[in-house]
Amino acid sequence: MAIAHFPLKLVGRRMLAPSVGHYSFVRDDGQPLDFIPGQFIQVHFTYADGTATKRSYSLATIHDHAMGPGEAVEIAVSYVPGGAATALFEGLPEGGHVEASGPFGRFCLMPGDRNARYLLIATGTGVTPYRSMLPQLEALMAERGVEVVLLQGARTPTELLYGEDFRAFADAHPGFRYVPCLSRELPADPHPDVRQGYVQQHLGEFVPDAARDIAYLCGNPDMVDACFEALKGHGLPIPQIRREKYVSSK
Repeated sequence: MAIAHFPLKLVGRRMLAPSVGHYSFVRDDGQPLDFIPGQFIQVHFTYADGTATKRSYSLATIHDHAMGPGEAVEIAVSYVPGGAATALFEGLPEGGHVEASGPFGRFCLMPGDRNARYLLIATGTGVTPYRSMLPQLEALMAERGVEVVLLQGARTPTELLYGEDFRAFADAHPGFRYVPCLSRELPADPHPDVRQGYVQQHLGEFVPDAARDIAYLCGNPDMVDACFEALKGHGLPIPQIRREKYVSSK
C-alpha cells in the first residue's frame, strides 16, 4: 500500500537554539493530521542531482487530542552545515510548502501502562516527542498519580530545546521534575534541579526501579546505549525501556 503524501504550508518559525529551528506548519490539503504524541513525520525532497530523499522529524505539537485532530504541525530542525535538508528549511519562505508523509512510529505512551513513574531521557532534538506528550502526561498525573522525571542533556543553557516549556510545566505540576544536565556551561543562577555533566551520569540519582519505572530514551545513539545499559544494570527489563535513536544526516 502506497503511503499518502500531503502538503505542509509554513506558517511560522523561530530559533530554539543557535543551530536548531522550530517550524510551524499546517496541513494544506484540508485534512487533519491526527497523531499520537511521540510519533514523527517524514519530509520528502530531492538532492541537487534529482535523487529523492527524506528526513524524519518528531512532532513537537502540544495538542489536546480530546478536542479531535489538530491542524498544527510543529517540528524542530537541526541545522547541519552543508546539509541538503538544512538548505531546504533555511530557504523556505513563510507560506512555502514541503511534501510530507506520516505520522509514523511507536515511541509513544502506551494505554496499558500501569507504572508509578516515567523516566524520560533525551539529548538534542530527541526531547521533541516529550514536548508533545505534555498534555497526556498531565492527564496521567491527574488520573493515576504517575510521577515523571525528564532528564535533558545539552552542552549549554542556550541549547536546552523547549527548556522554558518544560520548566513552566514542572512549576505547575508537582509530580513532574525537570532536570537539565549541562556538560559544558551552567547558567549564572541555576535552578536546584540543574545538574552538571551528562544525563547518564545523573540517572542513578533517581534510583531506577523495575517495580515502578518505564523509561524512554531518545537522542544521541551513544547516550541511548549508555542509558540502556545503566537501566538494565538497575534491573529494568527490556520491555520497560523504550528507545529511539536520532542520527543527524546531511
